[in-house]
Amino acid sequence: MARVRKSRLIEVSLLLMLCGTPGARGQQAPASKPEVPVSEAAATPTKQEKIAPKTEHRFWDKENDWLFAGVGASRTLDYFSTLNLRRRGDKELLVTNDLVDDHAAFAVVEAVGTGVSIGASYLFHRYGHHKLERWTSIVHIGLTTTGAVRNYCLKTAHHPVSGL
Repeated sequence: MARVRKSRLIEVSLLLMLCGTPGARGQQAPASKPEVPVSEAAATPTKQEKIAPKTEHRFWDKENDWLFAGVGASRTLDYFSTLNLRRRGDKELLVTNDLVDDHAAFAVVEAVGTGVSIGASYLFHRYGHHKLERWTSIVHIGLTTTGAVRNYCLKTAHHPVSGL
């Protein structure tokens, strides 16, 4: 047992010495610049520090707050435009007319759509895709607002009155 411990100790110490020797790091590029004192290095930022934009931000920052409010507003506009469409006698194409006619259920569908958009933005934020995080809301606002404007622009359906 003591012999196993001693050989294990030798293996670990050899591994540590090998990792600590400069010649063992053959994959690293040799340093081309001479060493700069710490005070000078801190005073002059490198090109990468100047060019690299700050990509990290809090999820609930001001820009996302406005974008999520825009998503909620565009979904609300879509809700009312679709109800107006149904009141004028047209048929909804994307969801069933029964769902639209049940106002509470349709409001829940619109709220869930807003929540899914915020959730997708969070997933993009969580995994570092910050541009996609913002564009999710921007595209959602654009598509939903376009659909709502389309609903208001459609002509009222005039169905023939039977029984007269």
